[in-house]
Amino acid sequence: MVKSLSNLLSGKSKGVGVELAPDRVSIAQIRKQGQGLKLTTLASAQVPEGMFQEGQILDPPGMAEIVQSLLLENKIKTKHVSTAVMGGRDTVTRIIPVPAELDDSELREMVLNQEAGLYLPFPREEADVDYQKLGLFVDEDGIEKVQVLLVATRKEITDAYIRTFEAAGLRLNVLEIASFALIRTIREQLRQFSAQEAVAIVDIEFESTEISIAVDGVPQFSRTVPIGTFQIQSALSRAMNLPPSRGTDLLQGMTIPIIQTDTIGSTSKITGTNNPGSAAMLRIIGELADELRRSIDFYLNQGENLEVAQLLLAGPGAAIGQLDEFFTQRLSLPCSQVDPISALGLEVSQEIPPTQRPGLSVVLGLGLREAL
Repeated sequence: MVKSLSNLLSGKSKGVGVELAPDRVSIAQIRKQGQGLKLTTLASAQVPEGMFQEGQILDPPGMAEIVQSLLLENKIKTKHVSTAVMGGRDTVTRIIPVPAELDDSELREMVLNQEAGLYLPFPREEADVDYQKLGLFVDEDGIEKVQVLLVATRKEITDAYIRTFEAAGLRLNVLEIASFALIRTIREQLRQFSAQEAVAIVDIEFESTEISIAVDGVPQFSRTVPIGTFQIQSALSRAMNLPPSRGTDLLQGMTIPIIQTDTIGSTSKITGTNNPGSAAMLRIIGELADELRRSIDFYLNQGENLEVAQLLLAGPGAAIGQLDEFFTQRLSLPCSQVDPISALGLEVSQEIPPTQRPGLSVVLGLGLREAL
């Protein structure tokens, strides 16, 4: 039984990837096929309101039933799964420097029992912590050090995941952070950028958006903002006098109107529409763009950080038409939508619509971990 995040950054097994989210449970099974990969199973089911909220599983038995039903319906008999904790206030990822001369046991003692507590917004005894050594570097004083990727989450969060999968009769092999699964999915795409370029990965999920800034495939900064597809569609529904709904199907067919800016950095002027629904939706998306700008500026102001070369959009919200163009103009940064099927070169048995693909980035990263 997984008692902590000890398998957070390692571990290989054969099973399926399971993504738990406030609005849905998704399952992906990937198998090696020759030199390539094949997506053998992809399925999802809706999650009723009140089961999962703000990154926390509130009803482990109920979530377990949904997972069990999905496995049964798709005739998956595995007992092993990988899953991921959503980013948020109860999750921390940091890169910290430690002396290079430490051996493995000394490093473990320093990171887990000395350094970790300095970076956590909650008591160390309430946290599950893991770490991974990265590369060597020489600091400004000429001292050789090693960078360590520190990851932590509250024990109550990880315990709820453990209880959920135990109730479903499954062994939880790997519990990682959702942004790591996403990065695994697009790692070949990230390799197109040099080690001197930072990339902002923007994962627009149901309740929130996870902003990760990565260099050479390693997250250097992460932040979660409480704006997601639910907030965007709620604003749209209110403006159009539609009843409230947890479904975000309306967004699938929406396209953001063409925008113009008088000067770089000025407030965008929306043209070509008098639609109150579009205007309401754009107000929320504009707030998200402002949060992206604040996050990037904060990252850049933390010492000698690299300039952000591009934005990559993932998650269900990335499917909103022309959202990439909106962010490109609003933030004066090139922006593109993630297509995880193409990024992984996956063979699929049936066509997956382009509007659904960005939302599969995390679950496919989890399935990929089980396949390799």
